Order: sequence, then C-alpha cells, then structure tokens
Amino acid sequence: MNLTLKSVAQELGVSTATISNAFNKPDQLSVRKREEILAKCEELGYSGPNKAARSLRRGKTGIIAVVLVDSIQYVVSDAIASTFVKGASRVFEEQNQQLLLVSGSSNDLSNVNDFVDGYLCYGSPTNGNLVNAIKKSFKPVVTVDFNLSNFPSLNIDNVSATHALAKQTLKQGDRIAVIGLRLIDSPVTCRVYDTKMFKPEISITRRRLTGYEAAFAEADVMFDYDHLWSIPENIEIHAMRAAKEVLTISPRPDIVYCMSDLIALYFIRAARDQGLRVPEDIRVVGFDGTKEGQRYQPNLTTVLQNSEDKGVKSAELLLSGTTENMVLPHDIIFGESCPKAS
Repeated sequence: MNLTLKSVAQELGVSTATISNAFNKPDQLSVRKREEILAKCEELGYSGPNKAARSLRRGKTGIIAVVLVDSIQYVVSDAIASTFVKGASRVFEEQNQQLLLVSGSSNDLSNVNDFVDGYLCYGSPTNGNLVNAIKKSFKPVVTVDFNLSNFPSLNIDNVSATHALAKQTLKQGDRIAVIGLRLIDSPVTCRVYDTKMFKPEISITRRRLTGYEAAFAEADVMFDYDHLWSIPENIEIHAMRAAKEVLTISPRPDIVYCMSDLIALYFIRAARDQGLRVPEDIRVVGFDGTKEGQRYQPNLTTVLQNSEDKGVKSAELLLSGTTENMVLPHDIIFGESCPKAS
C-alpha cells in the first residue's frame, strides 16, 4: 500500500495538518495527542511527510553538488583532488550541508539540479555540455582552478608561480622539456607541436605554461615546442610514457618541468631506470607541494599549494553568497631534485 499524508489522515480520522504537525511541529499538539498519532503511524508503516518534497517547496535541500573535473573514480584516487574534497566536506558538514559528487564526464545536470542548493566546481569539467548546464542552472556557483563568466572563482596565481619557479631554477644554455597535463583535447599522451591548446581561463596547466614561457623568454633560453608533452590524466601509465619519450631526446634535456608532483616522481623513476642521476644528470621540477614529493629521495623542487585550504575557502565562498573572486597564496620549495640556480 502506498501511504500518503492524505491517506494516513483519512485512516486515522484527522486532518493532514494534524499529521504534519505531529512530525514537524510538536508544539502544536498536546504530548498525548502527538504520541497517539505517531504510534498509529508506526503501526501503519508511515514514516512521515516526504522530506524531499518539503525541501523543494521550501526552496532549500541542504545539498551541495561538487562538480569534479573528471570521473569520480579518477578524482577520489588523486591525492590533490581528494584533499580538496576533504577540506570542502568539512565546511559543509559543520554547516549541516550534505555533499553530492558529480562526475565531470556527465552530460548534464538534469538529474540533480532540482535537488541541490548550489555547485562547487573543482576544475573545468571534461564535458563541455556540463559547463553550459552549470551556467544555466540559476543556482549559486563557485569555480576552482578555472574561471566562468559571472561566477566567483578561487585560484592560486599559477602564472606567477611557474614564472618565479623557472626564473630561480633555469641556467644559461639549459635544454628544456615540459610535461603538461590536459593542455590539449586528446585522450592519449602526445607531443603538443602546433595543436591548439586550451585557453588559460579554463586550464590551470595552460596558465602554468604561460608562466614558464615568460621566464624562458626573459632568461633568453630557447624552448623547442617539440619538447612539450600533454598527458590526459595524472596517472602512472601516461606520466611514464611521456617520461620515456622525453628521455629519448638527443641531446637529452638538462631540466624537465612537470605540471604535477606525481608526474615528476614518475619521471625520476624513469630516469633512474636508465641509470641517470637526479639532479646530477637531469634536473626535475614538480608542482603541488605534496607530502609524497617531500618524502621522496631526492625530494622535489615544486610549487606548494594548500589543496585542503582551497577546499575550505571555496566551500566558505559558496555558502557566503559573495560574488568576489579569491586568490590564495603559494610558496616555492627548493628540494634536491633541482637546486636553486646560483
């Protein structure tokens, strides 16, 4: 039997308002009357008015959607992304908000839009249709690591970070290679050559490349764009393939700039497999400032960004309703993988 508020009220011989008050407004009934109604409802197997419908009528559900840059499986296995979600979820829990993860490869938001109060977008989703759906949702939106017109965003200054990092690690005459992450729309690891790259406003790694390019030009160091790679995911199979291709270049690069610490760690492994020493034979630079990168030997030279703090601040930004953008600080760590240039 499909029990509804109306059918239960008819069964008990009371109004629908009385049933609703028993569950939601106990002060409107005597203790005895309320206990009597709740007991009879329990006998019938009725657990109360539909909470989802009530939330929709009220205009608030207490659910925030975190739209991920890629699949849920990929993001929760990535140290940086999972740390971000950890920070955001802590804020939401403190504010009695529930968190709903939405895959960045989803086609649209039709299944979730009516049930969430807002969107926290971690990276530009891989599916462009999802970006358009976010723009049309009319719900509060905060973007992280990319910008979307008319919505507040939270970033670190990726351009200045890589610019400063390159300026302090480059040596005159260095041969350079760069391993990027999602610089182009390709499902495979490949050199970029003259392929059209994503725009900086939607790609943090494109911003990082912009900083590197400026530093290379200022240092009068030639950068051969044949030595620029893009990998589609921040995982071992793609990072190792790019690393092995970089190590086949003749003459071999003196320094390799990697768009994540994980890529840098895999590159060091590939270099060691070929009997090379880091930094003596080849210098390696990462990005993210992960604990793994600092525990490794040699520990990484990298840009430190606090991913958990990004999660916290972006969640607070969304709940505050502000329309202002936020730029968080970053630091440079000089490790053993690439000493600071003299």
